[in-house]
Amino acid sequence: MTTDTTVLDGLDFPTPDLAVTDDVADLLFREARTVGAFTSDEVTDEQIAAVYDLVKWGPTALNTTPLRLLVVRSPEARSRLAAHMAEGNRERVLAAPVSIVLAADPGFHAHLPVLAPHMAALADALEPQVEQREQMARTNALLQAGYFIVGLRAAGLDAGPMGGMDADGIDADLLAGTGWRSLFVVNVGHREGEGTHHPRAPRLTYAQTTRTV
Repeated sequence: MTTDTTVLDGLDFPTPDLAVTDDVADLLFREARTVGAFTSDEVTDEQIAAVYDLVKWGPTALNTTPLRLLVVRSPEARSRLAAHMAEGNRERVLAAPVSIVLAADPGFHAHLPVLAPHMAALADALEPQVEQREQMARTNALLQAGYFIVGLRAAGLDAGPMGGMDADGIDADLLAGTGWRSLFVVNVGHREGEGTHHPRAPRLTYAQTTRTV
């Protein structure tokens, strides 16, 4: 038995109206950039908390909500974090108003009686399933990390996510004793000028990335 697949490349699709205005779509996606140069304007704890309080409502499997944030502010902590970053990212950490380590918490199951009371018994069932919890935490925290970046933009902030780092080193140093597993680092602030020296890069089209079966 075969399944017919429709390849969409080369077809034209009308652009339907979105449920949000063009200004909102531009702010969150079309005009947003990965920023490497920030002004000296402060990013407050209240701003970061407001972002989290918004994006925590994004869906995760079983409402596990395993994303954890380490807000790195002090000069001492910033130096420690920079030491674990790839060479090209060290100065970015030291220069940004604030850096946030986005991490996954494999101990998320301890909160299931509150987050998913209809499945409270799953907390005990998952306790010995270390590998499964690690995988669930990483998958769902990465999902939340995407929400978080868009949430920063919704708050009028700019983000510079970076994956070039020694994750094990960060876990052993700045996340010691938490059990959290670092995913990547996001520099946060207000862009200086365009925030980047590179022009806006193109994206693949819907037709290039989608097949219908």
